[in-house]
Amino acid sequence: MKKVAIGSDHGGYELKEALKGYLTELGYEYLDFGCKANESVDYPDIAFFVGECVATNPDYVGIMIDGVGVGSGMVLNKIPGVRGAVCWDLSSVINSREHNNANVLSIGGQFIGEGLAKQLVKKWLETDFAGGRHDRRVTKVMEIESRFIKR
Repeated sequence: MKKVAIGSDHGGYELKEALKGYLTELGYEYLDFGCKANESVDYPDIAFFVGECVATNPDYVGIMIDGVGVGSGMVLNKIPGVRGAVCWDLSSVINSREHNNANVLSIGGQFIGEGLAKQLVKKWLETDFAGGRHDRRVTKVMEIESRFIKR
């Protein structure tokens, strides 16, 4: 897990730009799916690109930053194969990886500062899925998802 798909809307643009340099410091490659400036964009568009990358490339995990994180989290979880987690503290970050095997982190750039965001991202990227009893539950989540995929 050394590749990260990252994106933001205008509400998360500044934090995304700060996190890109931090990802490089941590030894991760990243693909930036936008946005490219502080100008207004629609978070569903960017969240879709991040989620699509993760769903189709098993070497990638994703980070999406919008104003609060919730809207992007909703979009991400519409994409088959994506397990997006809206996180706000270290406990939610650890749980999302250990218990839920989240593959995209969604955070809010308007209420999480740069220092906390760096802590969350580092911990999220370092935390492994615990497997065991949690594997059974994640499998059930994915089975539920597959019931709704139109063929």
